[in-house]
Amino acid sequence: MTTAPHDRTPPGAPPPPASPNRPRPRAGRRPRLAPRALYQEVAERLRQAIFERRLEPGSWIDEQKLAAEYGISRTPLREALKVLAVEGLVTMKVRRGAYVTEMSRDDVQQVYHLLALLESDAAAQVAAHATPAQRAELEALHQQLERQVKSREAFFATNERFHMALLRIAGNRWAEQVVTDLRKVMKLNRHHSLFKQGRIAESLAEHRALMEAIERRDGRGAARLMRSHFDNGLEAATTA
Repeated sequence: MTTAPHDRTPPGAPPPPASPNRPRPRAGRRPRLAPRALYQEVAERLRQAIFERRLEPGSWIDEQKLAAEYGISRTPLREALKVLAVEGLVTMKVRRGAYVTEMSRDDVQQVYHLLALLESDAAAQVAAHATPAQRAELEALHQQLERQVKSREAFFATNERFHMALLRIAGNRWAEQVVTDLRKVMKLNRHHSLFKQGRIAESLAEHRALMEAIERRDGRGAARLMRSHFDNGLEAATTA
C-alpha cells in the first residue's frame, strides 16, 4: 500500500507554482473605491427639495410616500434624514417623525451673528494676506454679481460662491466648515434677506465697498464692512 505524498511544503523548499487557473494580482493595482452610499444620494435629493421649497419649513416629511417616490426602502431614507438632522435642516420629533426645520426669529438672529463674526474675521485676513490671483478671483465673482442683479436666483448662487471663496482664501478650514453648515440653515428662513425689495441692490453696493477695502489691503475696514453687511442683511431678513 502506497502512502499519498504529504501536502505540506518542506521547510526551506520554494513555494509551489501558482495554479494556471488562479488570477495573479496585478502589480500596482489599487482597491476599488465603494460607490457613493445610497443614503448620501437620498440626503442630497432631500436637501435640494428643502432648499427649493418643495418641502416647506415646518412641514412633516412623509417617509412612506418619499420611499415610494424614490423607489427605495425606508432604511436609507431614515439614514438620510439623520444626516440632515445633524446639519440642522430636519428636526426629529419623538413618535411624530421628521419635520423640515422652521427658523424662529431668534434662530435667524443667532445664525447672522455667527456669520458676521466668522466672515468679518475672514475679510480682514483676506484684505491683509490675499495674493493678486486670489483678489482677482473675488473680483471676478463680484463682477458676475454685478451682471446678475436682475436675476435673483442667479444672484443668490453667486453671492454664496463669493462668500465661500472669501472663507477658503482666508485659510481657516474650521471656520469654512461652520459657515458651510450655517449657510445651509440660513436657506430655511422664509424671509431671506435678499427677498426684500431693493435689498439686492443694497447688498451689491456693500460688496463693492468690501472689494475696495480688500484692494487697499485695509483689514480693519474690510472687517467693519462685512459686519455691517450682515447687520443690514439681518434687518432685511427679520422685517421682510
